[in-house]
Amino acid sequence: MKLRQLAESIGANISSCPDTEIRELFMDSRQSVQDGLFFCISGSTFDGHRFARQAVEKGACALVVEHPVEGISVPQLVVQNSRVAMALAAAEFYGHADREMKIIGLTGTKGKTTTSYLVKGILEAFGFKCGLIGTIGSRIGEKLIKSGLTTPDPIDLHKTLRMMADEGADYVVMEVSAHAIALHRLEGMRFSTGCFTNLSQDHLDFFGTMDNYFECKKSFFRSAWLDNAAINADDERSKSILSDIDVPRMTFGIAQDADVSAHDIEISENGVRFTMRVLQMDEYPVSLKLTGMFNVYNALAAAAVCLNQGLDPAQVAAALQTIKGVPGRAELLDTHTPYKVILDYSHSPDALDNILNTVRTFARGRVIVLFGCGGDRDHKKRPIMGEIAGRLADYSILTSDNPRTEDPFDILRAVESGIRKTKGKYTVIENRREAIRHALETAREGDIVVLAGKGHETYQEINGIRHPFDEKVVVQQLLDEINHQA
Repeated sequence: MKLRQLAESIGANISSCPDTEIRELFMDSRQSVQDGLFFCISGSTFDGHRFARQAVEKGACALVVEHPVEGISVPQLVVQNSRVAMALAAAEFYGHADREMKIIGLTGTKGKTTTSYLVKGILEAFGFKCGLIGTIGSRIGEKLIKSGLTTPDPIDLHKTLRMMADEGADYVVMEVSAHAIALHRLEGMRFSTGCFTNLSQDHLDFFGTMDNYFECKKSFFRSAWLDNAAINADDERSKSILSDIDVPRMTFGIAQDADVSAHDIEISENGVRFTMRVLQMDEYPVSLKLTGMFNVYNALAAAAVCLNQGLDPAQVAAALQTIKGVPGRAELLDTHTPYKVILDYSHSPDALDNILNTVRTFARGRVIVLFGCGGDRDHKKRPIMGEIAGRLADYSILTSDNPRTEDPFDILRAVESGIRKTKGKYTVIENRREAIRHALETAREGDIVVLAGKGHETYQEINGIRHPFDEKVVVQQLLDEINHQA
């Protein structure tokens, strides 16, 4: 693609070499490319302009900058915001693949991943080909493309969208993180439906306050971005969204009057049953293979999204019943033990509260929870999560999550300060593998062990290095060792 075309797409003037051929887009100056356009991104801890010379040495034949960089011989496109420019240029470079499919965006603190799987499952039951982009990676059909971000950077995002469009996808369901909105990864995209799942404390290390966090989420529901909206009527923040948006919307909920609601809810360890009521009139039975009240909300969110697409409610309800579990989300492991082991990604206060309250509804014995908190992230939630575990679990095992560059014992001391406010029994075992061993050796018949925080992740990040750590594999290895010792 000619540099002139990309310059026009981002509204930049070009004074030299407009016919320069651009074969790649990149933002990592360590990456070797051929005829690449390099985006100088300014971040909180780095400034891409400092690495412009390195990028040229690695193959950049042009730069996108927020201010000219001296001593560089290649063309420089000067823009006001290089992040916005990168999103717009990536869309242009990959042929605006997002316009060839219907895009559904899901935002909220919790439930995005599960809801995305449910929406995908419903759409596929109707015969649509559907792509998926989110925390667990991207899927094109059954092919999985791993990603390190809930919402990929614009270059990877539009490259993935192009792959999906070329494979004939009708829909793409994607998780929309608050970071993606704040960092302009989605600029220029149009969503057929945007869904708000809920809001609870998370990411305050980045946003500072809950109000800032919410306003970022809310900004996704501008009419310039969406054709339709699906909103959780039970979330206390939803009124603010509903009062400010001017696109057609469909609400879902349990406690409040909503367009899609659930009644006669029954929760067990094997799933949930409820009656789905649509527009206060028609009712449809749903038997979901996922458990917990939070999954009732996820199912209602998925139904509302699909009803926004004009799908038949009876078939939507029937499709929900065919969908199996989501990796690392309240996932019951096949351990063949007299106690049960549940793997869950809950790494925020509200998510931990949800999974523990759910397990308490059907636990015949004790509830044992193992969890930690991620390093270099929101410090405020650590004692809160400790207090939640102390109140709701019979026994808590405090351990490492992804300590990243922090001292894991500093993290554990913060969690411990919260659990000490309760009468809950607990122990501290920093090594996560040994902590899981202790949980398995401690559990008795009828107990439920909840391994919280890691979910689908297959690594543990310590001092900037990701070590292989798949808890499904670790649990099986430890059970084999325990059984062999017996």
